[in-house]
Amino acid sequence: MIGGEGEANPAWMEAGSWLKYAKDEGAAMLLLEHRYYGKSHPTPDLGVKNLVWLSSRQALADLASFTLQMQGKHNLNGPWVALGGSYPGSLAAWYRLKYPHLVAGSVSTSAPLLAKADFFEYLQVVESALDTTVPGCVAVIKEAIRKTQFLTAHRVGWQMLKKRYNLCSNFDGTNANDVTNFFEALIGNFEGIVQYNKDNKAFEGAKWMNITIDTVCNIMTDEKGGSEIEKLAKVNDLSLMMAGEKCLDHSYNSEVKSLQDNSWDSDAANGGRQWTYQTCTEFGWYQSSDIPGNPWNNIIPVKFFEKMCSDIFGPKFSMDLLEKGIKETNSEYGGTDMIVSNVVFVHGSIDPWHAMGITENAPSKSSTIFIEGTAHCANMYPEAKDDPDQLKQARVQIGQLIKTWIAGGSQLNHP
Repeated sequence: MIGGEGEANPAWMEAGSWLKYAKDEGAAMLLLEHRYYGKSHPTPDLGVKNLVWLSSRQALADLASFTLQMQGKHNLNGPWVALGGSYPGSLAAWYRLKYPHLVAGSVSTSAPLLAKADFFEYLQVVESALDTTVPGCVAVIKEAIRKTQFLTAHRVGWQMLKKRYNLCSNFDGTNANDVTNFFEALIGNFEGIVQYNKDNKAFEGAKWMNITIDTVCNIMTDEKGGSEIEKLAKVNDLSLMMAGEKCLDHSYNSEVKSLQDNSWDSDAANGGRQWTYQTCTEFGWYQSSDIPGNPWNNIIPVKFFEKMCSDIFGPKFSMDLLEKGIKETNSEYGGTDMIVSNVVFVHGSIDPWHAMGITENAPSKSSTIFIEGTAHCANMYPEAKDDPDQLKQARVQIGQLIKTWIAGGSQLNHP
Protein backbone atom coordinates (compact mmCIF):
# COMPACT_ATOMS: atom_id res chain seq x y z
CA MET A 1 0.00 0.00 0.00
CA ILE A 2 1.31 3.37 -1.08
CA GLY A 3 1.34 6.27 1.38
CA GLY A 4 0.24 9.74 0.42
CA GLU A 5 0.01 13.33 1.55
CA GLY A 6 0.09 12.63 5.27
CA GLU A 7 1.55 10.31 7.86
CA ALA A 8 1.18 6.62 7.01
CA ASN A 9 -1.54 5.19 9.25
CA PRO A 10 -0.63 1.83 10.85
CA ALA A 11 -4.37 1.06 11.23
CA TRP A 12 -4.29 0.04 7.56
CA MET A 13 -2.01 -2.86 8.47
CA GLU A 14 -4.83 -4.38 10.52
CA ALA A 15 -7.93 -3.42 8.56
CA GLY A 16 -9.24 -2.63 5.11
CA SER A 17 -10.25 -4.69 2.10
CA TRP A 18 -6.62 -5.42 1.19
CA LEU A 19 -6.32 -7.57 4.32
CA LYS A 20 -8.59 -10.16 2.71
CA TYR A 21 -6.75 -9.92 -0.62
CA ALA A 22 -3.45 -10.60 1.15
CA LYS A 23 -4.88 -13.57 3.08
CA ASP A 24 -6.42 -15.02 -0.08
CA GLU A 25 -3.07 -14.86 -1.88
CA GLY A 26 -0.82 -15.72 1.08
CA ALA A 27 0.84 -12.34 0.57
CA ALA A 28 3.08 -10.12 2.66
CA MET A 29 1.67 -6.65 3.39
CA LEU A 30 3.85 -3.55 3.27
CA LEU A 31 2.90 0.09 3.73
CA LEU A 32 5.41 2.70 2.56
CA GLU A 33 5.26 6.32 3.70
CA HIS A 34 5.65 9.02 1.01
CA ARG A 35 8.83 11.06 1.10
CA TYR A 36 8.51 14.37 3.03
CA TYR A 37 5.30 13.27 4.74
CA GLY A 38 4.81 11.83 8.22
CA LYS A 39 8.15 10.76 9.68
CA SER A 40 10.01 10.98 6.36
CA HIS A 41 12.31 13.98 6.87
CA PRO A 42 14.95 13.76 4.12
CA THR A 43 16.07 17.39 4.46
CA PRO A 44 16.90 19.73 7.38
CA ASP A 45 13.66 21.67 6.85
CA LEU A 46 10.89 22.32 4.33
CA GLY A 47 12.49 25.37 2.75
CA VAL A 48 11.80 25.93 -0.94
CA LYS A 49 15.28 24.78 -1.99
CA ASN A 50 14.83 21.58 0.00
CA LEU A 51 11.44 20.82 -1.58
CA VAL A 52 12.96 20.30 -5.02
CA TRP A 53 13.05 16.54 -4.38
CA LEU A 54 9.34 16.41 -3.52
CA SER A 55 7.48 15.12 -6.56
CA SER A 56 5.43 12.20 -7.81
CA ARG A 57 8.38 11.12 -9.98
CA GLN A 58 10.64 10.87 -6.93
CA ALA A 59 7.89 9.03 -5.04
CA LEU A 60 7.68 6.44 -7.84
CA ALA A 61 11.46 6.03 -7.83
CA ASP A 62 11.23 5.47 -4.07
CA LEU A 63 8.66 2.72 -4.64
CA ALA A 64 10.96 1.07 -7.16
CA SER A 65 13.96 1.28 -4.82
CA PHE A 66 11.85 -0.04 -1.93
CA THR A 67 10.59 -2.98 -4.00
CA LEU A 68 14.13 -3.96 -4.99
CA GLN A 69 15.38 -3.60 -1.41
CA MET A 70 12.58 -5.81 -0.06
CA GLN A 71 13.22 -8.41 -2.75
CA GLY A 72 16.84 -8.60 -1.68
CA LYS A 73 16.46 -8.25 2.07
CA HIS A 74 13.34 -10.35 2.67
CA ASN A 75 13.29 -12.54 -0.45
CA LEU A 76 9.90 -11.07 -1.51
CA ASN A 77 10.37 -12.16 -5.09
CA GLY A 78 6.80 -13.12 -5.96
CA PRO A 79 4.53 -10.81 -7.98
CA TRP A 80 3.90 -7.43 -6.36
CA VAL A 81 0.55 -5.59 -6.35
CA ALA A 82 0.30 -1.84 -5.61
CA LEU A 83 -2.74 -0.33 -3.91
CA GLY A 84 -3.56 3.29 -3.16
CA GLY A 85 -6.45 5.68 -2.69
CA SER A 86 -6.72 9.33 -3.79
CA TYR A 87 -3.23 10.70 -4.69
CA PRO A 88 -1.67 7.32 -3.73
CA GLY A 89 -4.20 5.81 -6.14
CA SER A 90 -2.67 7.97 -8.85
CA LEU A 91 0.78 6.77 -7.79
CA ALA A 92 -0.40 3.14 -7.92
CA ALA A 93 -1.47 3.54 -11.56
CA TRP A 94 1.66 5.51 -12.46
CA TYR A 95 3.89 2.93 -10.77
CA ARG A 96 2.50 0.19 -13.01
CA LEU A 97 2.92 2.56 -15.98
CA LYS A 98 6.54 3.47 -15.26
CA TYR A 99 7.86 0.32 -13.57
CA PRO A 100 5.88 -2.58 -15.10
CA HIS A 101 8.76 -4.99 -14.46
CA LEU A 102 8.41 -4.44 -10.71
CA VAL A 103 4.65 -4.57 -10.17
CA ALA A 104 2.22 -7.12 -11.64
CA GLY A 105 -0.85 -4.91 -11.26
CA SER A 106 -2.32 -1.95 -9.40
CA VAL A 107 -5.57 -1.08 -7.65
CA SER A 108 -6.02 2.64 -8.29
CA THR A 109 -8.86 3.93 -6.09
CA SER A 110 -10.43 7.41 -6.31
CA ALA A 111 -7.39 8.57 -8.24
CA PRO A 112 -7.17 11.93 -10.04
CA LEU A 113 -5.08 11.39 -13.17
CA LEU A 114 -5.56 14.55 -15.23
CA ALA A 115 -3.58 17.47 -13.85
CA LYS A 116 -5.63 20.67 -14.20
CA ALA A 117 -5.44 24.06 -12.49
CA ASP A 118 -9.12 25.00 -12.52
CA PHE A 119 -10.88 21.98 -11.04
CA PHE A 120 -14.39 23.48 -11.07
CA GLU A 121 -15.77 20.01 -11.77
CA TYR A 122 -15.22 19.21 -8.09
CA LEU A 123 -17.98 21.62 -7.07
CA GLN A 124 -20.19 20.36 -9.89
CA VAL A 125 -20.07 16.82 -8.49
CA VAL A 126 -20.69 18.17 -4.98
CA GLU A 127 -23.78 20.00 -6.26
CA SER A 128 -25.08 16.86 -7.94
CA ALA A 129 -24.43 14.69 -4.88
CA LEU A 130 -26.22 17.12 -2.55
CA ASP A 131 -29.27 17.52 -4.77
CA THR A 132 -29.52 13.84 -5.65
CA THR A 133 -29.51 12.93 -1.97
CA VAL A 134 -31.77 15.74 -0.70
CA PRO A 135 -33.57 17.58 -3.56
CA GLY A 136 -33.63 21.34 -3.06
CA CYS A 137 -30.54 21.39 -0.83
CA VAL A 138 -28.30 23.26 -3.30
CA ALA A 139 -30.90 25.94 -3.99
CA VAL A 140 -31.01 26.85 -0.28
CA ILE A 141 -27.20 26.85 -0.04
CA LYS A 142 -26.93 29.17 -3.06
CA GLU A 143 -29.50 31.54 -1.62
CA ALA A 144 -27.64 31.55 1.71
CA ILE A 145 -24.39 32.33 -0.13
CA ARG A 146 -26.10 35.10 -2.15
CA LYS A 147 -27.43 36.75 1.02
CA THR A 148 -24.07 36.34 2.72
CA GLN A 149 -22.40 38.00 -0.28
CA PHE A 150 -24.80 40.94 0.12
CA LEU A 151 -23.63 41.38 3.72
CA THR A 152 -19.97 41.56 2.59
CA ALA A 153 -20.72 44.82 0.78
CA HIS A 154 -21.23 47.11 3.82
CA ARG A 155 -19.86 47.63 7.32
CA VAL A 156 -23.06 46.78 9.16
CA GLY A 157 -23.05 43.45 7.30
CA TRP A 158 -19.43 42.82 8.32
CA GLN A 159 -20.40 42.92 11.99
CA MET A 160 -23.31 40.58 11.36
CA LEU A 161 -21.05 38.11 9.54
CA LYS A 162 -18.51 38.06 12.38
CA LYS A 163 -21.21 37.20 14.87
CA ARG A 164 -23.30 34.86 12.71
CA TYR A 165 -20.40 32.74 11.43
CA ASN A 166 -18.39 32.88 14.65
CA LEU A 167 -15.30 34.44 13.04
CA CYS A 168 -12.05 34.65 14.99
CA SER A 169 -11.36 38.20 13.80
CA ASN A 170 -13.27 41.15 12.35
CA PHE A 171 -14.57 40.85 8.81
CA ASP A 172 -13.24 43.35 6.27
CA GLY A 173 -15.10 43.30 2.98
CA THR A 174 -12.39 45.37 1.29
CA ASN A 175 -9.87 42.54 1.70
CA ALA A 176 -10.62 40.37 -1.34
CA ASN A 177 -8.38 37.52 -0.20
CA ASP A 178 -10.12 37.30 3.18
CA VAL A 179 -13.54 37.35 1.52
CA THR A 180 -12.59 34.49 -0.82
CA ASN A 181 -11.02 32.54 2.03
CA PHE A 182 -14.24 32.98 4.00
CA PHE A 183 -16.44 31.63 1.21
CA GLU A 184 -14.02 28.79 0.55
CA ALA A 185 -14.47 27.73 4.17
CA LEU A 186 -18.28 27.89 3.94
CA ILE A 187 -18.42 25.82 0.73
CA GLY A 188 -15.68 23.55 2.04
CA ASN A 189 -18.00 22.55 4.88
CA PHE A 190 -20.19 20.79 2.31
CA GLU A 191 -17.36 19.57 0.09
CA GLY A 192 -15.70 17.65 2.90
CA ILE A 193 -18.97 15.99 3.93
CA VAL A 194 -19.71 14.93 0.33
CA GLN A 195 -16.20 13.60 -0.33
CA TYR A 196 -16.25 11.30 2.69
CA ASN A 197 -20.00 10.61 2.82
CA LYS A 198 -20.75 7.37 4.69
CA ASP A 199 -17.15 6.17 4.54
CA ASN A 200 -16.70 3.22 6.85
CA LYS A 201 -17.97 4.40 10.23
CA ALA A 202 -16.27 1.71 12.27
CA PHE A 203 -12.79 2.27 10.87
CA GLU A 204 -10.53 3.81 13.52
CA GLY A 205 -13.63 4.60 15.59
CA ALA A 206 -13.98 7.95 13.83
CA LYS A 207 -16.04 10.27 16.01
CA TRP A 208 -17.91 12.24 13.34
CA MET A 209 -18.46 9.64 10.61
CA ASN A 210 -22.22 9.79 11.20
CA ILE A 211 -22.26 13.33 9.78
CA THR A 212 -23.41 12.78 6.19
CA ILE A 213 -24.95 14.61 3.23
CA ASP A 214 -28.34 13.96 4.80
CA THR A 215 -27.21 15.64 8.03
CA VAL A 216 -26.15 18.95 6.45
CA CYS A 217 -28.90 19.02 3.82
CA ASN A 218 -31.58 18.33 6.42
CA ILE A 219 -30.29 21.39 8.29
CA MET A 220 -30.43 23.48 5.09
CA THR A 221 -33.92 22.35 4.04
CA ASP A 222 -35.53 22.49 7.49
CA GLU A 223 -38.44 24.91 7.13
CA LYS A 224 -38.32 25.61 10.86
CA GLY A 225 -34.58 26.22 10.88
CA GLY A 226 -34.72 29.97 10.40
CA SER A 227 -33.37 32.04 7.51
CA GLU A 228 -31.02 30.65 4.87
CA ILE A 229 -28.08 32.40 6.55
CA GLU A 230 -29.03 30.96 9.94
CA LYS A 231 -29.07 27.47 8.44
CA LEU A 232 -25.71 27.96 6.74
CA ALA A 233 -24.34 29.20 10.08
CA LYS A 234 -25.60 26.02 11.78
CA VAL A 235 -23.67 23.90 9.27
CA ASN A 236 -20.61 26.06 9.91
CA ASP A 237 -21.00 25.60 13.69
CA LEU A 238 -21.22 21.84 13.17
CA SER A 239 -18.03 21.86 11.08
CA LEU A 240 -16.19 23.88 13.72
CA MET A 241 -17.32 21.40 16.36
CA MET A 242 -16.12 18.49 14.20
CA ALA A 243 -12.73 20.18 13.79
CA GLY A 244 -12.48 21.04 17.49
CA GLU A 245 -12.23 24.75 16.67
CA LYS A 246 -13.78 27.55 18.74
CA CYS A 247 -14.06 29.99 15.85
CA LEU A 248 -13.56 30.26 12.08
CA ASP A 249 -10.23 31.79 11.10
CA HIS A 250 -11.01 33.35 7.72
CA SER A 251 -7.79 35.38 7.53
CA TYR A 252 -5.86 34.82 4.31
CA ASN A 253 -2.66 36.18 5.83
CA SER A 254 -3.02 33.78 8.75
CA GLU A 255 -3.29 30.80 6.40
CA VAL A 256 -0.38 31.93 4.23
CA LYS A 257 1.80 32.63 7.26
CA SER A 258 1.05 29.16 8.63
CA LEU A 259 1.97 27.49 5.33
CA GLN A 260 5.19 29.55 5.05
CA ASP A 261 6.56 27.90 8.19
CA ASN A 262 9.23 25.49 6.92
CA SER A 263 10.09 23.82 10.23
CA TRP A 264 9.46 20.10 10.66
CA ASP A 265 7.89 20.98 14.01
CA SER A 266 5.26 23.25 12.48
CA ASP A 267 1.57 22.52 11.92
CA ALA A 268 2.18 23.03 8.20
CA ALA A 269 4.60 20.06 8.24
CA ASN A 270 1.64 17.75 8.90
CA GLY A 271 1.22 17.79 5.14
CA GLY A 272 -0.27 21.16 4.30
CA ARG A 273 2.93 22.84 3.11
CA GLN A 274 4.14 19.77 1.22
CA TRP A 275 0.86 19.11 -0.57
CA THR A 276 0.41 22.78 -1.46
CA TYR A 277 3.88 22.66 -3.01
CA GLN A 278 2.92 19.65 -5.12
CA THR A 279 -0.27 21.33 -6.33
CA CYS A 280 1.74 24.46 -7.24
CA THR A 281 4.37 22.52 -9.18
CA GLU A 282 2.68 19.38 -10.58
CA PHE A 283 -1.08 19.10 -10.33
CA GLY A 284 -3.20 22.20 -9.74
CA TRP A 285 -6.55 20.60 -8.77
CA TYR A 286 -7.82 23.86 -7.28
CA GLN A 287 -11.45 23.52 -6.26
CA SER A 288 -12.80 26.78 -7.66
CA SER A 289 -16.36 28.00 -8.21
CA ASP A 290 -15.63 28.89 -11.85
CA ILE A 291 -18.38 26.62 -13.18
CA PRO A 292 -19.58 27.65 -16.68
CA GLY A 293 -22.61 29.91 -16.31
CA ASN A 294 -21.26 31.31 -13.02
CA PRO A 295 -23.95 29.84 -10.70
CA TRP A 296 -21.87 30.70 -7.59
CA ASN A 297 -21.12 34.36 -8.46
CA ASN A 298 -17.32 34.02 -8.58
CA ILE A 299 -17.01 33.42 -4.84
CA ILE A 300 -13.92 31.20 -5.20
CA PRO A 301 -11.95 32.12 -8.37
CA VAL A 302 -9.08 29.84 -9.38
CA LYS A 303 -6.75 32.87 -9.38
CA PHE A 304 -7.08 32.91 -5.59
CA PHE A 305 -5.23 29.58 -5.31
CA GLU A 306 -2.70 30.47 -7.98
CA LYS A 307 -1.82 33.67 -6.10
CA MET A 308 -1.42 31.61 -2.93
CA CYS A 309 1.42 29.65 -4.58
CA SER A 310 3.56 32.76 -5.03
CA ASP A 311 2.57 34.20 -1.66
CA ILE A 312 3.67 31.03 0.15
CA PHE A 313 6.71 29.94 -1.85
CA GLY A 314 7.88 33.14 -3.58
CA PRO A 315 7.43 34.97 -6.90
CA LYS A 316 9.04 32.15 -8.89
CA PHE A 317 5.93 30.07 -8.21
CA SER A 318 3.84 31.82 -10.80
CA MET A 319 0.99 30.86 -13.09
CA ASP A 320 3.56 30.08 -15.78
CA LEU A 321 5.39 27.62 -13.50
CA LEU A 322 2.09 25.97 -12.57
CA GLU A 323 0.99 25.57 -16.19
CA LYS A 324 4.42 24.21 -17.13
CA GLY A 325 4.23 21.67 -14.30
CA ILE A 326 0.71 20.59 -15.25
CA LYS A 327 1.74 20.14 -18.89
CA GLU A 328 4.75 18.05 -17.87
CA THR A 329 2.65 15.89 -15.54
CA ASN A 330 0.09 15.10 -18.22
CA SER A 331 2.84 14.47 -20.75
CA GLU A 332 4.70 12.19 -18.33
CA TYR A 333 1.72 10.02 -17.33
CA GLY A 334 -0.84 10.52 -20.10
CA GLY A 335 -3.65 11.98 -18.01
CA THR A 336 -6.91 10.12 -18.51
CA ASP A 337 -5.58 8.83 -21.85
CA MET A 338 -2.76 6.85 -20.24
CA ILE A 339 -1.89 3.51 -21.82
CA VAL A 340 -1.30 0.90 -19.15
CA SER A 341 -2.19 -2.74 -18.47
CA ASN A 342 -3.23 -4.55 -15.28
CA VAL A 343 -4.70 -1.53 -13.49
CA VAL A 344 -8.23 -1.35 -12.12
CA PHE A 345 -9.53 2.21 -11.75
CA VAL A 346 -12.15 2.33 -8.99
CA HIS A 347 -14.39 5.35 -8.37
CA GLY A 348 -17.55 6.29 -6.49
CA SER A 349 -20.26 8.37 -8.16
CA ILE A 350 -20.48 10.99 -5.39
CA ASP A 351 -16.72 11.32 -4.94
CA PRO A 352 -15.81 14.66 -6.58
CA TRP A 353 -12.36 13.35 -7.53
CA HIS A 354 -13.84 10.93 -10.05
CA ALA A 355 -14.16 13.90 -12.43
CA MET A 356 -10.35 13.85 -12.92
CA GLY A 357 -10.08 10.06 -13.17
CA ILE A 358 -10.78 7.19 -15.55
CA THR A 359 -14.36 6.01 -14.99
CA GLU A 360 -15.03 4.36 -18.36
CA ASN A 361 -13.20 3.33 -21.52
CA ALA A 362 -10.28 1.87 -19.60
CA PRO A 363 -6.96 1.32 -21.38
CA SER A 364 -6.61 -2.08 -23.07
CA LYS A 365 -5.90 -4.85 -20.52
CA SER A 366 -7.05 -2.59 -17.68
CA SER A 367 -10.54 -2.08 -16.26
CA THR A 368 -12.82 0.35 -14.45
CA ILE A 369 -15.28 -0.08 -11.60
CA PHE A 370 -17.74 2.77 -11.03
CA ILE A 371 -19.80 2.39 -7.85
CA GLU A 372 -23.07 4.29 -7.61
CA GLY A 373 -23.73 6.19 -4.40
CA THR A 374 -20.31 5.80 -2.79
CA ALA A 375 -17.75 8.43 -1.85
CA HIS A 376 -13.97 8.72 -1.64
CA CYS A 377 -12.04 5.44 -1.35
CA ALA A 378 -15.12 3.56 -0.06
CA ASN A 379 -13.93 0.20 -1.44
CA MET A 380 -10.71 0.36 0.62
CA TYR A 381 -12.48 0.20 3.98
CA PRO A 382 -13.53 -3.03 5.72
CA GLU A 383 -16.88 -4.35 4.55
CA ALA A 384 -19.86 -3.24 6.62
CA LYS A 385 -23.23 -5.00 6.73
CA ASP A 386 -25.08 -1.97 5.36
CA ASP A 387 -22.68 -1.43 2.44
CA PRO A 388 -24.51 -1.25 -0.93
CA ASP A 389 -24.41 -4.50 -2.92
CA GLN A 390 -22.50 -2.77 -5.70
CA LEU A 391 -19.76 -1.78 -3.25
CA LYS A 392 -19.54 -5.33 -1.88
CA GLN A 393 -19.34 -6.70 -5.41
CA ALA A 394 -16.62 -4.19 -6.32
CA ARG A 395 -14.38 -5.55 -3.55
CA VAL A 396 -14.93 -9.08 -4.82
CA GLN A 397 -14.16 -8.05 -8.39
CA ILE A 398 -10.93 -6.34 -7.31
CA GLY A 399 -9.87 -9.53 -5.51
CA GLN A 400 -10.51 -11.55 -8.67
CA LEU A 401 -8.41 -9.15 -10.75
CA ILE A 402 -5.54 -9.35 -8.27
CA LYS A 403 -5.70 -13.15 -8.48
CA THR A 404 -5.52 -12.92 -12.29
CA TRP A 405 -2.50 -10.60 -12.24
CA ILE A 406 -0.64 -12.81 -9.80
CA ALA A 407 -1.47 -15.98 -11.69
CA GLY A 408 -0.32 -14.36 -14.93
CA GLY A 409 3.15 -13.75 -13.53
CA SER A 410 5.82 -12.01 -15.51
CA GLN A 411 4.19 -12.30 -18.94
CA LEU A 412 1.71 -9.63 -17.83
CA ASN A 413 4.41 -7.30 -16.65
CA HIS A 414 4.70 -5.37 -19.88
CA PRO A 415 1.96 -3.03 -21.11
